[in-house]
Amino acid sequence: MTAAADRAERLRAAAAPRRAQARDCAALARLYAAAFASDPVFDWISRPGRKRAEGLERFFSWLLDARAIPYGEVWMSEDGAVATAWLPPDVPAASATIRDQLPLLPMFLRLCGVPRILRGAAMADAMERHHPAQRHYYLAFIAVAPRLQGMGLGSTILAATLSRADSVGLPAYLENSNPRNTRLYERHGFVARRNIAPHGAPPVIAMWRSSETGNRKPEIGNPNSGVAGF
Repeated sequence: MTAAADRAERLRAAAAPRRAQARDCAALARLYAAAFASDPVFDWISRPGRKRAEGLERFFSWLLDARAIPYGEVWMSEDGAVATAWLPPDVPAASATIRDQLPLLPMFLRLCGVPRILRGAAMADAMERHHPAQRHYYLAFIAVAPRLQGMGLGSTILAATLSRADSVGLPAYLENSNPRNTRLYERHGFVARRNIAPHGAPPVIAMWRSSETGNRKPEIGNPNSGVAGF
């Protein structure tokens, strides 16, 4: 298969994603860990060294298995190259009580290490405090396999899954942790609100997409888009 044919096939798969199941959790955790290995925010909160990859994979495994897949809004291409993890309206973005959070401490220690655990806590607190109260679809994470980034796969699956919010006339929200992806989100109707990162952290830009934006059709699958990673 030629490179052009391979890209066309992967774009078709990204445009028609399937709902992820529990059996997909391990593969998706590896995908997200690889995609976010050099993300500025995860670089700030995650432990350095050889244990980082394991910590990232365990974090995403927990997130997908306990917080995202059960609500039915994690979508992936059939080839496993790209995925979006959404939370639907009325699902809290974080565990509500200390009792819920305490069992997660070992997992966060594995992700952050002792020296950076306070960074992780500060980031989680900032994201929770600034999370919109209005009903919306929340894009927690989007990932493209590193070797396939730059092909337009992220843009394609984002357009496909945003249709879920558009079909019921609801806005969408995300936190952009990588400035290189700003243009991607803007093309799909997201507008930057403010930097919600705690002091000393890389920027985390809260971005909002109004329910009226769904009528505008963004350009997708453009290999010359200039959006790094997608």
